[in-house]
Amino acid sequence: MVHDKTIPSRIFDIVNYTLLLIIGLVTILPFLHVIAGSFTTVAELAQKRFVLFPTEWSLDAYRYIFSTNTIFKSLGVSVGVTFFGTMFSMLLTCLMAYGLSRKDLDGRNFIMFMVVFTMLFSGGMIPTFLVVKELGMIDTYAALIVPTAINAFNLIIMRNFFQNLPEGLEESAKIDGAGDWGILFRIVIPLSMPAIATISLFYAVTYWNTYMQAILYLNDGAKWPVQVILRQIVILASGLTADTSSMEDFVRPPEQTVKMAVIVVATLPILCVYPFLQKHFAKGALLGSIKG
Repeated sequence: MVHDKTIPSRIFDIVNYTLLLIIGLVTILPFLHVIAGSFTTVAELAQKRFVLFPTEWSLDAYRYIFSTNTIFKSLGVSVGVTFFGTMFSMLLTCLMAYGLSRKDLDGRNFIMFMVVFTMLFSGGMIPTFLVVKELGMIDTYAALIVPTAINAFNLIIMRNFFQNLPEGLEESAKIDGAGDWGILFRIVIPLSMPAIATISLFYAVTYWNTYMQAILYLNDGAKWPVQVILRQIVILASGLTADTSSMEDFVRPPEQTVKMAVIVVATLPILCVYPFLQKHFAKGALLGSIKG
């Protein structure tokens, strides 16, 4: 028999849903403001501090951003670096995580200590630059991928996920004659797709937002990813309005709409990818964070 909810239970539900709604609005409203602001005229943005529905739509900011073919080339660079970088990172992460998940691996505790140690201490910018230079990766796309190929946090999550898999599966595969490579690629990886989707999203976001590495390692501006080009666009937009100090105080400089449009262009691709991985995201992060 299904019992009706009591009055205290209903009150709790109302308060709970109200708080969740408020938190959701606080989270999404700023982003909606940025999207609306990117389509807003400069005059309206100057008059209204917060815009959700522009009274007059304008594409001037996007026309300014896409006024040159450089932005399209940089988008292609970012897509390529994100795709190949994510594939490369996931391959190395899965291989290392699988090895560290094996209890019969000699010295695995020491290796894990060294992995965790890198989360607390790193070589620093200059030593890393010298290593990249000595490896001949300066002014190459490899400099954006190889130095950050494995993230220690992501590696630990994958290792813990692999450890949670039933040992009987590996034992059955060994009885059938499968080796370590066969077990990894035919059994472990197919069963670990939630964790792989989660970690892939982490790596993809990291590679898509690559900025500092490009500034340090890429001397050729034609090879810059979209994040660096967008920064240059913002700087140029600010420079174009640098001589408008004689304008009235209430007029907001035009670069505000450009900045908002830049945020939308930089964020939209990842937002388009996330829905396809969302169903795996929570499950993969939860299971991978629990030590078996």
